[in-house]
Amino acid sequence: MSGNEFRFFLSCDINLPVTFRVDRLEGTLPSTKSPNSGIDSTTEERKAELYVECALYIDGAPFGLPTKTRLESTGPLYCWNELITLSTKYRDLTAHSQLALTVWDVSCGKDDGLIGGATILLFNSKAQLKTGKQKLRLWLGKQADGSFPTTTPGKVPRQECGELERLEKLANKYERGQIQPVDWLDRLTFKAMERIKERESLKNGSSHLYLVVDFCSFEHRVVFQESGANFILPSPIASSNELVIVWDPEVGKINPSEHKQLKLARSLTRGIIDRDLKPSSNERKSIQRILKYPPTRALSGDERQLLWKFRFSLMSEKRALTKFLRCVEWSDVQEAKQAIELMGKWETIDVCDALELLSPLFESEEVRAYAVSVLERADDEELQCYLLQLVQALRFERTDKSRLSQFLVQRSLRNIELASFLRWFVAVELHDPAYAKRFYSTYEFLEENMMKLTAGVNGEEDGFKMWQSLVRQTELTAQLCSIMRDVRNVRGNTQKKIEKLRQLLSGLLSELTYFDEPIRSPLAPNVLITGIVPSESSIFKSALHPLRLTFRTANGGQCKVIFKKGDDIRQDQLVIQMVSLMDRLLKLENLDLHLTPYKVLATGQDEGMLEFIPSRSLAQIISEHRSIISYLQKFHPDEHGPFGITAICLETFIKSCAGYSVITYILGIGDRHLDNLLLRDDGRLFHVDFGFILGRDPKPFPPPMKLCKEMVEAMGGAESQYYTRFKSYCCEAYNILRKSSNLILNLFHLMAGSNIPDIACDPEKGILKLQEKFRLDLDDEACIHFFQDLINESVSALFPQMVETIHRWAQYWR
Repeated sequence: MSGNEFRFFLSCDINLPVTFRVDRLEGTLPSTKSPNSGIDSTTEERKAELYVECALYIDGAPFGLPTKTRLESTGPLYCWNELITLSTKYRDLTAHSQLALTVWDVSCGKDDGLIGGATILLFNSKAQLKTGKQKLRLWLGKQADGSFPTTTPGKVPRQECGELERLEKLANKYERGQIQPVDWLDRLTFKAMERIKERESLKNGSSHLYLVVDFCSFEHRVVFQESGANFILPSPIASSNELVIVWDPEVGKINPSEHKQLKLARSLTRGIIDRDLKPSSNERKSIQRILKYPPTRALSGDERQLLWKFRFSLMSEKRALTKFLRCVEWSDVQEAKQAIELMGKWETIDVCDALELLSPLFESEEVRAYAVSVLERADDEELQCYLLQLVQALRFERTDKSRLSQFLVQRSLRNIELASFLRWFVAVELHDPAYAKRFYSTYEFLEENMMKLTAGVNGEEDGFKMWQSLVRQTELTAQLCSIMRDVRNVRGNTQKKIEKLRQLLSGLLSELTYFDEPIRSPLAPNVLITGIVPSESSIFKSALHPLRLTFRTANGGQCKVIFKKGDDIRQDQLVIQMVSLMDRLLKLENLDLHLTPYKVLATGQDEGMLEFIPSRSLAQIISEHRSIISYLQKFHPDEHGPFGITAICLETFIKSCAGYSVITYILGIGDRHLDNLLLRDDGRLFHVDFGFILGRDPKPFPPPMKLCKEMVEAMGGAESQYYTRFKSYCCEAYNILRKSSNLILNLFHLMAGSNIPDIACDPEKGILKLQEKFRLDLDDEACIHFFQDLINESVSALFPQMVETIHRWAQYWR
């Protein structure tokens, strides 16, 4: 639903009884004494027993019998929390229907039993049914008056409303979902509200009693309309300039005349005329503007009509196909048929645009099959870049054995690396109950077809052996999970756990030291691993105790991996895939920023492997060497070089800082601190641990760019020539990645159905945040100025400034 639409139900259509909840009484009851006590000083306080009488009045007359709540005597806070259902239905209500609520005390005599009453209209001034919590001020000593207008209104007069009433209105909106929740800010706000409540109650004393009732809510607003009426009569226009609101029951419905015009404009007979149509100069400009829209942007009715009108003249423009297919009314059989015919004759689109056609926006099997035919042109290296998203796109297919599923399996049979990753990506999704059957079908299809492969003439394995080598990867991860459980149960410090790990690998699980047959590494399937080296395996100091394992390889080398259990690393897998893709895009433009896209593979919902890169965290480096430069001088000293290190090492550091600054900005990586920024001996800086992406951050006021003071100081400060070079690399990388914004947005759109936390919580919002980061409204030159300003703002936050916003950003790194 767009922001301009207003969806509602009519009260005359709701055939349900009027229902509400009597919640509680707030405030202190007037001092009460037992009626049997004398006048002496030993007079005792009686314990009040309260109930609430609820009566419905329609146009000032009682309607139906009053309803009473149960007795409540657990003061001082009287809480009924009782659901009241009246015999009257919502369709029977009028615009002046009122609820009269009176509180009675049965613990005293008949004359003194009345506590107070209040009346509330069921519809507000805009003729909308009231919903959510309503706080009514009781008129002490008065029974609720149901006449219209009432003498006992529960609403606090506007001139008496204070800060407390304003906050309660906002809290009510929040509970109804009309205010966007922000976890950390909500906690702070509610604490502040409690303090304000306490302060106000002390200031005002206990002069008022309030009854809290909770009206039920519907999916949409409920607007009053009398039964049988076709429209709402507007209020008579007063002499003063009042805004008169009239509800239009046809809002959101199709306009018959516009629909007829659209059908005529798109009729097949017009195809003969449209064939020769050429856009005017202004129309051509409009079409070019539409073709530049990101894939996330929906087309308006006029824009769709414009593209349809000139569809024949656009067939030589490959960028136009995806936009044209969005214009098609797929429910119209003839129109869909014509669109598919045109699609076959259109200029062949790029692989990037083919990914868009696999998104949930396109349901036509012919369109999705066409997208797959375009993907067939991609080589294995490019296909591997998108494999994670292509597996997720299986969710949007109409059948289990779709053209996409068949394509992925067929390509995997020619490349063991693709086969290994496809198997893992599909296996992890088997835990999703909604799509388990779909993913199992692809898994089974891969197994069946691989088993049929025969041995190659060049000594290649037959299909059975290849499949078994992949299955042994799963057996290996299962054994590693078992080891982790045993190690975690060991009492004592990390050293004792490391000793237990090495003892297990050398003793009970000695088969892991030397495998019976080599296993393909899950992280790099082209590498055969032959066993674990116990003496070089260890455990990290952290709550989950991840394993650091050193494997022997068949060619006599070694590879080190980290194995985690108890942590969902699918989000890390996605981020590293994006880092790897962006590194490839930058290198295609001859810009190597020395990034470190280490390998990550989720082998389950809460387990996975990561490539271990020898490095140290900036926190460790600063603690032991006091600065990054001092650390690098240890490995790359050069008396004549800048800051006493080699020029190559400094250049590597600057480039890697620039690369990750741009990538973390685009992907909205949060929770950055000196422990998850690592530095390699050759000067390459890289980031790890991506628990927060797409703008989410556990800390308030995150700076737009994730640059820490130590990084800037290692470049010689914000005034040095090396820092200027850093900014230049940032701007160049940003503009290169902007050219591929459609590719990146399409890949994230395909992840919309995944179970990755920061995407699953609100896929549409996450993708729009990503789109904002590319600033597609600016040209390259304007983007350079924008990005330089962004860097300057973020860096100025790291050094002493007397500005509140900058102070907040500086706090982020503490």
